[in-house]
Amino acid sequence: MESNDASTLAGVVLGRFAAAIEQAEGPFVLGISGLQGSGKSTLGADLIAAAAARGWGAVTLSLDDAYLTHEERQALARTVHPLLRTRGVPGTHDLALLVSTLDALGKASPVNPVSVPRFDKGHDDRYAPALWPTEAEVPRLVILEGWCLGVTAQDQPALDTPVNALERDEDADGTWRRWVNGQLRAYQPLWRAIHALVVLQAPSWDVVTRWRDEAEQPLRARGEPRAMDAAAMARFLQHYERLSRHALATLPAQADLLIRLSDTRTTLAL
Repeated sequence: MESNDASTLAGVVLGRFAAAIEQAEGPFVLGISGLQGSGKSTLGADLIAAAAARGWGAVTLSLDDAYLTHEERQALARTVHPLLRTRGVPGTHDLALLVSTLDALGKASPVNPVSVPRFDKGHDDRYAPALWPTEAEVPRLVILEGWCLGVTAQDQPALDTPVNALERDEDADGTWRRWVNGQLRAYQPLWRAIHALVVLQAPSWDVVTRWRDEAEQPLRARGEPRAMDAAAMARFLQHYERLSRHALATLPAQADLLIRLSDTRTTLAL
């Protein structure tokens, strides 16, 4: 299948799992894993619309919306490693919040509505809970998405050699990458809560870096203070290179549905 139509893709994805979703006793958790710029958020939004067209309640929960607070990550930077100031890698998410939210969604009601966390990337901290959207009924579908969703820990010998300048110069003894790798073990129960995993497979890490830089260009053009220049972007992406390459190599075998993308993000195959 080749398509540029995200809504068509969502219909295909939902159709693939429709029977299982209908038979599930509680919310069906559909995982969407894809590296930066692969279209996770777009697919998630289109799946919400496709679910609504079937009369199904649906909600999206992103790993990005359950980061540890800014102060909690600053504390990790002080006590574990300075590179943990940058959010995104395993160990910078509030797993208890994610798990409790998934559990609560299975019991949602008008009497006990569930607040779904949201994160303000511009201020690098969570929105106040009063601003989180609420769900007042048990959804038929929960879409859980994230760049490292489903990723397992690397073997220890793989951590010995730096994969880029950031690891070589700022994590010379491997403390940061070994800590992050160790944190992935705590994510496995969350991964097991996923009923089906969809993987948006980018062509390569180099293509992912280009996609992410393209997303930054409008911010630079508008003169946004938080926009990163090319050098800052290159350093930023090196935080994720190791596990991104690992995901590209290992997640296809774990996927219940593998969607291969071209370098222009069109769908090549299902």
